[in-house]
Amino acid sequence: MADPHPVLPSPYKTGLAGRCPRCGEGALFDGFLKLKPRCSACGLDYKFADSADGPAVFIMLIAGFVVLGAALYVDIAYESLICLHRVIWLPLAVILCLALLRPMKGLAVALQYANKAEEGRRET
Repeated sequence: MADPHPVLPSPYKTGLAGRCPRCGEGALFDGFLKLKPRCSACGLDYKFADSADGPAVFIMLIAGFVVLGAALYVDIAYESLICLHRVIWLPLAVILCLALLRPMKGLAVALQYANKAEEGRRET
């Protein structure tokens, strides 16, 4: 007998890898952050996916914690100049944010699919 609820791949693995949340095979992205219209392997339509600003908020929190903590440590331990902070921490913050953005967006889309998340609506 066919199982009415097929086993989905892990949304964490597929999302972080940028793969289709249903089959885990097709690519999720067309470019750096633009989603493809549908999965090339299973044909899943990605119209349901709207990650909005969620990934960006989490990335700002994570990167801010890491960069600010490291900058404070270096400033207290070595009493470094402000120009040195600009040279080190600004590029690190940009690189860290860009490196985390695509995997976090993929994770948000995969979790939306796995949890059947929809836009909130009032009953009429």
